[in-house]
This record gives sequence, C-alpha cells and structure tokens, in this order.
Amino acid sequence: MRDGGAIGSGQGASEGPSAALPVAVRDLTKVYGTVTAVDRISFTIEPGATVALLGGNGAGKTTTISMLLGLVVPTAGEVRVFGANMSSNRYQVARRLNFQSPYVDMPMRLTVRQNLTVYAGLYGILNVAERVAYIAEDLQIAPLLDRVTGKLSAGQKTRVGLAKALLNAPDLLLLDEPTASLDPDTADWIRQKLQSFGRIKGATILLASHNMAEVERLADRVILLEAGRIIEDGTPRQLLKAYGRATLEEVFLQIARRNEGARPAAAHPEMARHGAAIAAAETETEAAP
Repeated sequence: MRDGGAIGSGQGASEGPSAALPVAVRDLTKVYGTVTAVDRISFTIEPGATVALLGGNGAGKTTTISMLLGLVVPTAGEVRVFGANMSSNRYQVARRLNFQSPYVDMPMRLTVRQNLTVYAGLYGILNVAERVAYIAEDLQIAPLLDRVTGKLSAGQKTRVGLAKALLNAPDLLLLDEPTASLDPDTADWIRQKLQSFGRIKGATILLASHNMAEVERLADRVILLEAGRIIEDGTPRQLLKAYGRATLEEVFLQIARRNEGARPAAAHPEMARHGAAIAAAETETEAAP
C-alpha cells in the first residue's frame, strides 16, 4: 500500500520486476472489422522519459493508449508495462499507473472530495484525507472540494482529473490532452507541475496532445502515428532537423497535408466505445487487489 505523501511520493518503484521497462510494445495490432486502427507498431519507453504520442484524428493514439492500459485487447502483438502483460495480467501493475483525459468523466453526482476519496481508497493510499487535502492544495482545487463534480466548468474538471491522476504518485502516467479547456496561464502552470512531478518522482509520462508547443516543452521524444503506423520516432529537435522546419506544428502540418484529399477509412462503430471502456474499466483496474 502507498503512503499518501507529497505529489512526487510513493513506493511504486520497488514493486514488480525492477529491471522491467515501463513500456514495451511489440508488433501491436488492433483491427475492428475492416478497419486496422493500429498496425504492427513496436516501441519501448525508458524509465523517467516523457514521450509524446502524436497523430491526426484516427491515427491510432486512443486505441494505443487503451491497449497500454489493458482496457482493449490487441488483435495481435503484445503490451508489457513494468514487465506485466497488460492483456492478461494488468492487475499486477495497476496501482503503478494512472490516466487522465478531459474526455473521460468522473461520477458527476459526487463532490470533488468524494471522488478523490473513492479513488484514493481504490489505490490503497494510506491517510486518504491527508493525501486528498495535499493534492487539492498543490493543484489549487481546494475551493472545489465540496462542489458537485458535474457542476464544474470544463477547465475545473480538467484540473480535478489531473489531481485524480496524481493521487497515487504513479510510476507511469498516461495523459490525453492534459491542458485541454484551460486558459493559457493555468495550462502553463499545469505543465510546470507535470515537469516537476516527472523530475521529483522519476516518473515515466506518455502524453497525447494536439498542442505542439506543449509537446516541444514537455517531451523528450515524439512518436508520430499515421493510419495506425509509426512514421517517425525521435526527439523534437531531430524531427525539426529532418523536416527542415522551425516548429513541431509545421512538421505536423507538413505530414498531415502531404496526403491532402485522401479520406481516412470510416471508423468501425466499436471504436466509438473507447471512451466508455476507459471510464468503466478504469475503476475496475484501480480497484484491483
């Protein structure tokens, strides 16, 4: 069980196979009907790295993250997180992970305090009230604690979601658009918090974002997906040099527009269930013994 200390505290680093990589993906594939959402991708992520997973709509980012969380079973290939096969043994490492997305809601009728208390309990955190109070103060959501979650603004929900994601000081933090709906000042402050968390905790962070300036600031490495395949994998500086561009946004637009006029394959209906799958199964994952 975890102590509920400071934002970068936790004892997860001693759990599980100490030599295992945070993420190891091999020939990962997911097919929905006639649509190949992810097409034989392979990559690893080193401890303490911050990696951005980029791509246009339908590139396979959400499907990849869902498989990394063990919420979607691959058609072929393998995902290992800290050595555990996420298709068959995700409970072994579930408490070392966390996930945040502004597109996945927490229970709307509970107060913020109640939500954070429930999640802290599911993660086996000791001194729950103390930990909730600390994380709320640290992320400046203390005035929201007794408000009903469903009545918060989009930006407030994003901050509360991040507080939930940092409750257990995870060794692997997965983020989907972590600063969506935030004003520029708050977004900048959240980025500083994420950088501080990664540095103090030594955590590994994988983020999906359409904010290229955010990616340039946070990421050590960029994995770029197109039609379910990895087409680039390198540091932001390497990508800028390879494409002769000044910003990652220019690189992204060049890649996105080189096939301008081509229409992506129609999405299979089952792909629309990802958000619901994450919302429903995340709690099951966190409640693992």
